Amino acid sequence: MKRENMEYDVVIVGAGPSGLSAAIKIMQLSKENALPLKVCVIEKGSEVGAHILSGAVIETRSLEELLPNWKDLDVPLKTQVSEDHFVYLTSNSGFRVPSPPQMQNEGNYIISLGNMCRWLASHAESLGIEIYSGFPASDFVFYEDGSVKGILTGDMGVGKDGEKTQNYQSGIEIFAKMIILAEGCRGSLTKIIMEKFDLKKDSNPQTYGIGIKELWEIDPKKSKAGKIIHTIGWPLDNATYGGSWIYHLDKNLLSVGFVVGLDYENPFLSPYDEFQRFKTHPLVKGVFENGKRISYGARALSEGGFQSLPKLIFPGGLLIGDTAGFLNVPKLKGTHTAMKSGILAGESVFKGFQDKVFSNTKGILLERYPDMLKESWLWKELRKERNIRPAFRWGRFLGLIYSALETYIFRGRSPWTLNNHADHRSLKLAKRFKKIKYPKYDGKITFDMLSSVYLSNTNHEENQPSHLQILDQKIPIENNLNLYDSPEQRYCPAGVYEILRDEEGNNPYLQINAQNCVHCKTCDIKDPEQNINWVPPEGGGGPNYSEM
Repeated sequence: MKRENMEYDVVIVGAGPSGLSAAIKIMQLSKENALPLKVCVIEKGSEVGAHILSGAVIETRSLEELLPNWKDLDVPLKTQVSEDHFVYLTSNSGFRVPSPPQMQNEGNYIISLGNMCRWLASHAESLGIEIYSGFPASDFVFYEDGSVKGILTGDMGVGKDGEKTQNYQSGIEIFAKMIILAEGCRGSLTKIIMEKFDLKKDSNPQTYGIGIKELWEIDPKKSKAGKIIHTIGWPLDNATYGGSWIYHLDKNLLSVGFVVGLDYENPFLSPYDEFQRFKTHPLVKGVFENGKRISYGARALSEGGFQSLPKLIFPGGLLIGDTAGFLNVPKLKGTHTAMKSGILAGESVFKGFQDKVFSNTKGILLERYPDMLKESWLWKELRKERNIRPAFRWGRFLGLIYSALETYIFRGRSPWTLNNHADHRSLKLAKRFKKIKYPKYDGKITFDMLSSVYLSNTNHEENQPSHLQILDQKIPIENNLNLYDSPEQRYCPAGVYEILRDEEGNNPYLQINAQNCVHCKTCDIKDPEQNINWVPPEGGGGPNYSEM
């Protein structure tokens, strides 16, 4: 099929902090060296920031490298950290514990990462970078030798039955000398290219967490702009990794969220309900009283760290940000690492154009990029922290003890590396556990899932094929229901998956409410048989986060 096509020097997939940093760095160098380059960023969300969700506290190190004069610009970093607390919760109480060095936040800022990305996008456009929102990348275009020539955007106007509707528009081929994948955690194009070029063969499996977030307007008397609290302990059991954040922003806004490691074993665990239960703790619930919840969302995050980094280059492209796995889990931060990977990618790509290494007939391997990474502070930072998250597979208490040894005694220089294991293999049979009885929602501090999804402003064109592909239709009942009591009903934070039955209560079947999907990618990660394949829906679909 003949498609329209466009051509650029560089195409970046994803307008998050890594992708926008890469674009800005390339164009800065282009202008400084009078070497004109055409750079394009495509984004699947309806606008930049629509699919961005994070806590977020940011270190400004990478921002200072990218924009040394950022304090003179109108960057939306307004709330500097003023208080920093780390609390261990028991069921009815809690106590402060010393923050380890990597978690200390002096000089950092509490931000809306979505607003930060909107600002970076505006700055990028002022440099001449083209940004196209509402255009998901659905596949690659390859040269005859198998190297990457470009990307293909998704078709529009395909009906549920797979047939073209009267609104059909075919996707566009976008060619470039270099494709930079900046899709965020569990990127769909990244999955394709990792399999094609076996990019994970020399690394551990990636491991993940799910982060669920709410934004509140709270009583002005309780607002303390700049105060941050992290908690561990209750409501999770000793075997489950996770914890919370509470960040006080300006304008009486409060960011609250909960992360659960997706290597949990109990199929009855619901990350969503653990989050709702967390908000009822005596030391926590007071801040929400007389407040109003204004937004909700969820997103998976990469937790594997240094030993799970894949090969970062392939013929015609490279990986940056959380699609590669550059999150620093012990530090609870990924924006500065994502931006740094984007900066290094931008420098590597520009040097490639300077040295005329690119070809018009095949995609090249840009070895300079991983070489520069290995000489950077980013590589050293991730390597130093590599053993902390994997240690929690021994449980919370041993994990904390080992983390203290790694931090204060070994100082990241231990002569061994702990391995990671794929999260979908960790789930145990339902018969080994009792069902978890979660408290009822009160509609004031705790809320049902559908009213939460409403606050994510999620919308999808209903007449389109499901973007949640079930590879084997028998597995949801014969395997997931019979062995694990259908864990997809609980690990999904948006009510997408339901087991329904006929009027007599027989013949169970899986119903997929794809229109609810907030694009967190948890189902693609946690399904025990890896039977769910998340692909991008029609352009612009999904959540529409504004301040997340």
